[in-house]
Amino acid sequence: MSPTRWAALVERDGRGLRLTPAGAALAAACEPVLAALERAEGAVRALDAEPSGELAIGCAPSALATVAAPLLAELAARHPRLRPRIVQADPEEALPRLRQRRLDLAVTYAYPLLGVPPAAGTTAVPLFDDPLCLALPRDLLPAYERDGLAALRESAWVSAPEPSSCREMLLHACRNAGFTPRITHECADLRSGLWLVATGQAVSILPKLLCDAPPPGAVVRELPGPGRTLDVVVRAGTETQPAVAATLAALTSLTSLTPSAPLTAR
Repeated sequence: MSPTRWAALVERDGRGLRLTPAGAALAAACEPVLAALERAEGAVRALDAEPSGELAIGCAPSALATVAAPLLAELAARHPRLRPRIVQADPEEALPRLRQRRLDLAVTYAYPLLGVPPAAGTTAVPLFDDPLCLALPRDLLPAYERDGLAALRESAWVSAPEPSSCREMLLHACRNAGFTPRITHECADLRSGLWLVATGQAVSILPKLLCDAPPPGAVVRELPGPGRTLDVVVRAGTETQPAVAATLAALTSLTSLTPSAPLTAR
């Protein structure tokens, strides 16, 4: 009999731990097993004819009014025994919580141009596309219409704090226009950042969902090209669990899946 061989699965990374190559390989190999266990749990729960119990739904702040509010109303009408609970969280927070089973679903967003792969062990269901918009003070509009984003290379910018895919997308758009923006102001609530734009103190790039009611003095123009996608993400294998399946069905039944108008229940 050959001697037992040991492999380190984690190693120190500052004050925390990270997976070694062996640990990463083991984690990847376990993903199908975890998904199969989730499906097995779903088969047992499906014996109850009506979905019930608590359901934790993570939701990006920009989708609270557009997705979360009508979803709760739809679930209350369809499945009164369900107790959905909304937890505000951007994707950087929501996806780890989902994998840790602290959330059952997460309404998130992704920017395809950034090329970030989907989180391991999850399944994403697209909801709708959300274009990007440029927000700028009215007096800068003629220069932008003449020279495009390059006309704003000397401007101060407002964006989300790091880490943020919204910030990364702003940097990507500006660098494609030939400059690195001077991000002077940071604002976790990008909708509030529009007031800095309105007073002439900054310009910004943000999703159309956040531009429905810009304050006086701020001008919004939709940018060409792809923006972001709004998705609902679940742990792989949980799609058949009654509460999760009921929520996915409710989302797909909602109408007006556009960033310019909120979802409305049937």
